[in-house]
Amino acid sequence: MSQTSTASSAQPVASAPANRPARVIMASLVGTTIEFYDFYVYATAAVLVFPHLFFPHGNETTALLASFAVFGAAMIARPLGAIYFGHLGDKVGRKTTLVAALLTMGIATVLIGFLPTYESVGWLAPLLLVILRLAQGFAIGGEWSGAALVATENAPKAKRALYGTFPQLGAPLGFIIANGLFLIVAAMLPSDDPSRPSEAFLSWGWRIPFIFSVVMVVIGLWVRLSLVESTAFTKAVETGKVVRRPLGEVVRKHWRELILGTFYMLATYVLFYLMTTFSLSYGRAPVDPATGQLPGLGYSYNTFVLMLIAGVVFFGVFTLLSGPWADRFGRRRTLIVVTLGIILFGLSWVPLLNAGFAGVMLWLVIGFSLMGATFGPMGALLPELFPTHVRYTGSGISYNISSILGAAVAPFIAVWLWSKAGGSPVLVGVYLSVMALITLFALLCGKETKDVEIEQ
Repeated sequence: MSQTSTASSAQPVASAPANRPARVIMASLVGTTIEFYDFYVYATAAVLVFPHLFFPHGNETTALLASFAVFGAAMIARPLGAIYFGHLGDKVGRKTTLVAALLTMGIATVLIGFLPTYESVGWLAPLLLVILRLAQGFAIGGEWSGAALVATENAPKAKRALYGTFPQLGAPLGFIIANGLFLIVAAMLPSDDPSRPSEAFLSWGWRIPFIFSVVMVVIGLWVRLSLVESTAFTKAVETGKVVRRPLGEVVRKHWRELILGTFYMLATYVLFYLMTTFSLSYGRAPVDPATGQLPGLGYSYNTFVLMLIAGVVFFGVFTLLSGPWADRFGRRRTLIVVTLGIILFGLSWVPLLNAGFAGVMLWLVIGFSLMGATFGPMGALLPELFPTHVRYTGSGISYNISSILGAAVAPFIAVWLWSKAGGSPVLVGVYLSVMALITLFALLCGKETKDVEIEQ
């Protein structure tokens, strides 16, 4: 009886226009590429530019920590963005909400490119930087879950994890575009000091990648405005399952999934920001530092960014590979194996980083490969934890609360541990392994989701 009723209620939805696979892939991929591009542009500037321009001169380590603190401030805003955009996404639809999130992110990024510096306006400069950084975090809080839902709710059941990797692929692509553009600008405005950008770069060159974001936002809007709503959301509307307060519903009835989803992402976030943000600081730090600096690998900015980009290629490759693995073996089993790999990787930092150029490159390749393998399945796993009518809110909150526990504090903790270990990265690697142990425990407590009905 119930099967007949369900089939009957689904009939009107079947005639609704569907998104073609190519359109789904492009809409989820292009949008997150732009969002991650904007985020990486800030992350790179947080290491390269902002300590010199937006904070008082003095101790360089203190300025770097202040810059990372502003970087982490966006993570505080991300759960708020997840709640706001999740509310819209679960009530008015995925498409409109995704367009709003993209516009918010793009406008904030472009405005950063026009900010005055500390030398010009004093403490107003870092204050404005914090405000726009919070706007970035607020926007990305609603972006990821919407893009993941566009991919998974429009995917064939047996290929949900594969489709879910396309919004995840925006992370390595955004990294390559953002850092590639910074690299081009830095090459055009070379510096005689490998530990510091040129005066021309600090004066105006750093602004170019931020302002360029406007071009990418226009492309993203063009792609996303061509979408139609998914069958899953349309069915929820037609069957009266949309709720007035998705946040209250998800907290009251799906609190366990919220907690599990948050800790599923913890190791991913910590690894993500250690490999992309802390590594840039450690890689560029001089081998024999001056007073107030910490020792590092001593590479020039251009050299180390090229090494990072080479590593991020593996990030992209393993993001795509992880989808078919998760579809075949299950999300939980795949992630348990990968998380064990992250634990071992964290304990191998010192021998790898002390093995010269080959060791550093191997460290980057292993780290980014694990990053792709753990990040890819999340595009399907987190949405599958929640029913349609609270899926945007639930997956977004889990994803973004984890950003506070992982990404917001990871660069700051890493620099502190780096300092406490006298310039050695050993404690930073141990920190990664401990966070991965927490994720492993959450995975062992959870259940497999690959066979759930996405239109429930």
